[in-house]
Amino acid sequence: MKSASFAHRRAIIAGMWLAAALLPMAAFADTLLHVGNLDTHLALQAGPSAPRLLRLSGDAGPAWTGTVAATLIDRARVNGRNVPLHWRFNRVASRVRADSVSLVYDTAHPHLRLTWEWRARAPRGPLEHSIRIENRTAQELWIPLQDSFRFGWKLATNQALQQLWIDKGAGEAPPVGTHLQEVAEGYRWRGTSSSYAHPSKGEPREIIPYMLVRSPGDAASNGWYLGVEFSGRVAMQLQRHGDVLEGRAGLDPEPGPFRTRLLPGASFTTPTVFLGASRGSVDDAGNALRRWVRRVLNDPRTLRDPAYPLLTNNSWGSGMAIGESQAQRMIDDSAALGFEMFHLDAGWFRGVGDWVPDPAKFPHGLAALADDAHRHGLKFGLWVDWAQAGDSTRPDAMSVAHAATRDWLTTDPPPGWKPGEFKGITIDIGQPAAARWVSNELDRLVRDYHLDMLEHDGYVIAQGCDRADHPHATCDPKGVHRYEDQGFLWQDGPNSTDVSYHAARAYENIYRALRRQHPGLLLEICNDGGRMVDFGSASVGDYFSIVDAYDPLTNRQAFYDASHVLPSAMLETYVAQWPTPRIENFRYMLRSGMMGWFTLMLDTTKWSRAQHDDAIEELRLYRTVLRPLIREADLYHVAPRADGMGWDGVEYIDASRGRGVLYAFHGADRHDTSHAFVLKGLQPQRRYRLHFHDGSSGDKVVLGSVLMRTGVEVTLPLPDSSELVLLQAL
Repeated sequence: MKSASFAHRRAIIAGMWLAAALLPMAAFADTLLHVGNLDTHLALQAGPSAPRLLRLSGDAGPAWTGTVAATLIDRARVNGRNVPLHWRFNRVASRVRADSVSLVYDTAHPHLRLTWEWRARAPRGPLEHSIRIENRTAQELWIPLQDSFRFGWKLATNQALQQLWIDKGAGEAPPVGTHLQEVAEGYRWRGTSSSYAHPSKGEPREIIPYMLVRSPGDAASNGWYLGVEFSGRVAMQLQRHGDVLEGRAGLDPEPGPFRTRLLPGASFTTPTVFLGASRGSVDDAGNALRRWVRRVLNDPRTLRDPAYPLLTNNSWGSGMAIGESQAQRMIDDSAALGFEMFHLDAGWFRGVGDWVPDPAKFPHGLAALADDAHRHGLKFGLWVDWAQAGDSTRPDAMSVAHAATRDWLTTDPPPGWKPGEFKGITIDIGQPAAARWVSNELDRLVRDYHLDMLEHDGYVIAQGCDRADHPHATCDPKGVHRYEDQGFLWQDGPNSTDVSYHAARAYENIYRALRRQHPGLLLEICNDGGRMVDFGSASVGDYFSIVDAYDPLTNRQAFYDASHVLPSAMLETYVAQWPTPRIENFRYMLRSGMMGWFTLMLDTTKWSRAQHDDAIEELRLYRTVLRPLIREADLYHVAPRADGMGWDGVEYIDASRGRGVLYAFHGADRHDTSHAFVLKGLQPQRRYRLHFHDGSSGDKVVLGSVLMRTGVEVTLPLPDSSELVLLQAL
């Protein structure tokens, strides 16, 4: 019955696509247009002056009925004068294909063309939407902010709803992180994402740009989710009044007013959004989205590489003091332990913006060190804060001392300015010459230093810029806010969104070009730990550093949050020095960073023999058992978010292979020594063998329905300890 139902839905969708594709152009404005896949279906209409989303539905449950037409920009500024725009549907230029709908609207004076597009890039998951505005005149003009997506849904009286959103890890895990809020009458919410927020300085915490709206409950819940695929300044809004639920997503209009330049023949494209129908629990929605991100946004190489995610040893446990001899010792020990990559963090370079090895620390250079790692069977990764300028006088450095590069800075430094140890002044990579320098410099770093992985850190997408000769809008000096921290300068102002728009587009282009030049290169997205955890970076990078604190509790909290929406294999947590008086505490420390991409940030040559031997077993288990599940399995949050005292844990289950694992963690509470984890995603009538890897209980065989009703009990008397319960269907 399942396969017949699947085939039936596929036939219906194929029929809708074919019918739409065969429509005569004259019928466009009067006929429903359909686009969708097996999970998400949209009904659209081409109105005479604006398109309209009429209905969103999934493969089950009631549809969401649209109440508003798309909001298109209504003016442009030409020769210093505001000119109203009157959009008219262009039937001839519009297209309906099997997997996409593109509706085209034109204005005559000035001649602009707007393309409103929806497309399905995979058989399952959400659909993507973007708007492109082309300047078809021979003169420069300016346009105001065009939202990526505005929506309005008709609600039933007293319809109960919830909204889920996720905070970024950033400097440290947030106090809540995963929010599930009732959406009642009068509800108003706004979330923002950029790469700069500093909650520790009182700034609002930013979100991973995503929200899920659903009816309460699990199995019967019906809802939808929306995300933004962009690493610049974006905002999402949701509000409820009367029988309408409405909101927007796209570039952040604040601080405003926003405007952006369109040169003759140029175009502006809104950040792509994705919209999907959901059915079931919060984790069901997350599993569907994670599979789509892996298939559509991630580099296809990682889907094929069984060694992804890599076990990595990083040098930052020694901070800026790292040198050649210590790095060589770490490479030797990394290979003996079973790691797969050695990652040289900050401290290797001569100065900020001067990305060559410090000859005093690395007398033989980095290529020799990389070659040594390769001889040991390890990949070699490198930290670079490539968008930062320092004060080096070396001719090839990015420096405030050089007239040729000084104009690429976002602002002039004050007299006597000096960079920090690894931070300087951000350059505006939206400036084409700066972007070319970065592209050439990254290509040189990869080639000259034999890199397998490149990590960017710091701030690569400018927050604001006071230059008048860059492509972005000019900033009114009265609205500028300037900040300084450890030698690093940044600012924001009324043009900040346009600055970040151009810089984010340049960032995407730079990294996609780098992939073409070096197809085997891995790219880590760091940005001061978790400030660029977003879907735009997911489309150009391979994994994220999700938080900038590294203790076991913080790692589990940050993973709990981000794993609701992003693939576990992309979520890197760094494991740093932490008190481990007993071997159980040592395992607890390691496993708290082993639920996704595992990176150790310790000098393992200082471990005891017992710790060495235990780490070898933990890394072996990760490679052979845990990694395949992290890559392919569904994930369920089967306990509350970690608080450091009680119990927490996550479950992976690969239903097709009947395999899974429960990560069980016991915090500092000495009295609460056992906990029953109610599992999810199992086959009720199937029996499962449970193996407690550390031997905290004996093996047992339990029916799936029992595990999903009463759970599996784990007993751990020792505080700050853990257990891995391996599941195998019989």
